[in-house]
Amino acid sequence: MNSYSKSIVPIVESKYDSFTTVEKNVADFFLNNRRKMDFSARNVAKEIFVSEASLSRFAKKCGFHGYREFIYQYEKTFTQKSEFVANSTRMVLNTYQELLNKTYSLMDEAQIARVVKYLFEAERVVACGKGSSGLAASEMESRFMRIGVDIDSLQDSDRMRMQAVFLNKESLVCGFTLSGETQEVLYLLREAHKKIQYHKKGAKTVIFTANDKDIYADFCSEVVLVASLNYLNHGNVISPQYPILVMIDTIYNYYVSNDKYEKAEMYDDTLRALESGNKHIS
Repeated sequence: MNSYSKSIVPIVESKYDSFTTVEKNVADFFLNNRRKMDFSARNVAKEIFVSEASLSRFAKKCGFHGYREFIYQYEKTFTQKSEFVANSTRMVLNTYQELLNKTYSLMDEAQIARVVKYLFEAERVVACGKGSSGLAASEMESRFMRIGVDIDSLQDSDRMRMQAVFLNKESLVCGFTLSGETQEVLYLLREAHKKIQYHKKGAKTVIFTANDKDIYADFCSEVVLVASLNYLNHGNVISPQYPILVMIDTIYNYYVSNDKYEKAEMYDDTLRALESGNKHIS
């Protein structure tokens, strides 16, 4: 894809769990709509049997001043979706393209810069997740370990609980949970951050999730939103960890670009160490 455009659909998706029943009805309309039409407040309210005031409240909850601003952004990037798919290959590629557009819409470069700063300042980094998110945590460990970051990845519930004891103000915890509800991950983030309540400086904590919830502000230094596979034409063909991996790659690129030559040298050193080890084994 040669260009990307900002869309408000991922914002609606990330706020979905916090909507009222009426607001979810409004969200479903905009998330599932595939046709160009009159998106005026009067027409949409009539179409989905809600009041114009409900549309206004929905827009404000999404972060806009009102429905007019919301619909201006929605129409700007709206493309009529086709149900026709030529073949399986095109279906997969089109779904990846749609997901990349979602990722770009959620990307906050100032926030990425802050997370990279945390990585530089941390003496120890812990990445954690369960299931497919655990695989993403393992991938983060593999990527950053090879350029000199002291990082561990955790997928086991007991290890997450034990590690919470050893974290301090010099630590950084990256928790991966697309649903935003993985209790083991939330526990580690809370415990790592909680020391602040006891007049100690807790660890920096970053959650990577597709669901934006107000409670994260209580124990997360940053909430990094990743694209949701929901509402894609064929989201079930994409690996669940892919949206997180895209964000990890972006953060990695920011990190290495701060001192490109030194990081490249470290990476080459790890390759040589691996090659040397393989020669000894053979």
